[in-house]
Amino acid sequence: MKITKVTPFLTCPGRNYVWVKVETDEGLYGWGEGTLLWSEAEVYARLQDIAPRLVGMDSSRIEDMWHYLYARTYWRGGPIMNSALAAIDMALWDIMGKRCGLPLYQLLGGKSREGVLVYTYAQGETLPEVEDAARSLLEQGYKAVRVQQGEYGGPGLSHQSYAGESQAGTYYFNPALYLESAPKMLEYLRLQLGPEVELLHDAHNKLTPIEACQLVKRVEPYRLFFLEDPLRPEHRDSFRLLRQHSTTALAMGEIYHSRWDMLQLFQEQLIDYYRLPPVHCGGITEAKKIAAMAEPYLIRSAFHGSDDMGPVAQAASVHVSRNIHNFGILEWTDFLPQVYEVVRGLCYFRDGLVYSQESPGLGIDVNERALARFPYEPWDAPIVRRIDGTMHVY
Repeated sequence: MKITKVTPFLTCPGRNYVWVKVETDEGLYGWGEGTLLWSEAEVYARLQDIAPRLVGMDSSRIEDMWHYLYARTYWRGGPIMNSALAAIDMALWDIMGKRCGLPLYQLLGGKSREGVLVYTYAQGETLPEVEDAARSLLEQGYKAVRVQQGEYGGPGLSHQSYAGESQAGTYYFNPALYLESAPKMLEYLRLQLGPEVELLHDAHNKLTPIEACQLVKRVEPYRLFFLEDPLRPEHRDSFRLLRQHSTTALAMGEIYHSRWDMLQLFQEQLIDYYRLPPVHCGGITEAKKIAAMAEPYLIRSAFHGSDDMGPVAQAASVHVSRNIHNFGILEWTDFLPQVYEVVRGLCYFRDGLVYSQESPGLGIDVNERALARFPYEPWDAPIVRRIDGTMHVY
């Protein structure tokens, strides 16, 4: 079954997404996604370069195609390339599922679970506001909730806007204030919500190794499901310090993009959950391999799934999560109404769990005509500075 056409789409049905459609000479087609927040145009350009090179190739040679695209330019990997690669890989798996008449998870070896446990966000400026947001989610059926006080992480961030620096504004991070407020928030919520609710918290990569050690020790009594991104992604060696100071479960990998990024963290059992999703690591083919690498070290998946990726990528994450044995939890957000105008077959939430469609492939289809109503809208990332004005990580 030969590839006859590859069409990338850069679109904004409420948020910017990068999608690709791969068509074949037997009339079957597949959809994939390569959305990379604030870098969508770069991924789209890479897909435009890739597209004509795939015409005439056998769509069933998914493994071989993955290695061809990964090694083709000599300059291997990177988040832009691996997101573009993920888009093609998802589309090829989608075609294979349709060819076999099976949902994707069946092609991967069948389901290990019926639905996948998910979490979403409870956020507020004050502790009672965070509590109210969490209670609302629990009433909707969520069993796990990520809790954050204040915008982008807590009282440690103050917001100002400067013309020309970023459409999203500038934030000033005060680590001392954050290190006091986050444990107090978790103490308050654990007392108000009880011991059974699964609480998660994201430190957003902003702490030094010593600050992160202080945080993991202070939050240990409140039994977090996991603490996310306590360190910058470059600081893999410093996870040894965190392990020595606390038994708080750790999650890392949202900003990583390959199995090689994760290898040391797996081999030394420095984390408990890995966050690298199929859409940023090279697709379903690579996501299965990373899960297999993590499994002997008792490290479970917690795929990133924020609203910076769309329904095609979300479906890929859900299918892989239903299949792999070492699944842990999945980050979940619903989409803006515009997405429902252009996509059908979305995954769905019920009583704390998420389910994929049972139709062949990913179960997703896109209305190309509707996409024309939602052109791409460039948008900047927020700027984060230290309190003295020095640039900091986002």
